[in-house]
Amino acid sequence: MNGDGADDFDATAPAASEVAKEAATDTEAFLSLMPHYYRGEVAQSGNLLSRLDLTIDWAIVVVTAVLALAFQGGDVAAYLLLIGMLGVTLFALFDVRRYRTFDASRARVRVLEENLFANSLDPEEVPMETWRSELAADLRTPTFKVTYWEALARRLRKVYFPLYVLLGVAWAFRISLYTPGESWVATASVPGLAGEVVVSVVAVFFLLLTVFTFWPRQRRARGEFHGEESGDWKR
Repeated sequence: MNGDGADDFDATAPAASEVAKEAATDTEAFLSLMPHYYRGEVAQSGNLLSRLDLTIDWAIVVVTAVLALAFQGGDVAAYLLLIGMLGVTLFALFDVRRYRTFDASRARVRVLEENLFANSLDPEEVPMETWRSELAADLRTPTFKVTYWEALARRLRKVYFPLYVLLGVAWAFRISLYTPGESWVATASVPGLAGEVVVSVVAVFFLLLTVFTFWPRQRRARGEFHGEESGDWKR
């Protein structure tokens, strides 16, 4: 491998595959390894969060464009706002996958913060006694920590439900007060569907959306600030 007579490194040798094994029992080696892993996990979590923000930005752009087009006048149909709701739905479903991936990375970061770094600052019983083995198992076989339905409900509460409400209010205004000289039934209709049917479908959709979004459920997502009142903590 080099000119000083050293043996060539064999990556397939058993000793090479266990190169980090001694860090598990060597405290100094373990503590020198963890900050590097922590920085890498935090960087990955930050990148995943940036991708989440990008999805939200595009959803807001679509909502803004739909609102501008729907109220520009002329022959623009009111159901353009319903198409905007469909677009928000697609962004929300796309967002859920990214959120679950971000939550999995953030959960690993929180395991280190709660069980290693917090304990080094103020030694006490660690919250998760088997945190090292559980973290190792998750690195070998990564899994989602939050269910699909919880992730969807959380993203609706945080971001997408207000966008739906905005489009829903705009649609109701568009089919009623915005066109006073035309029947709301005619304005709400879409090709192939009467206005009464469209209004009924939209009303049921918002009812189900509201119930699903705010229905109490067990929390599995980790790492966010929640359930605590703000206050002074510095002396």
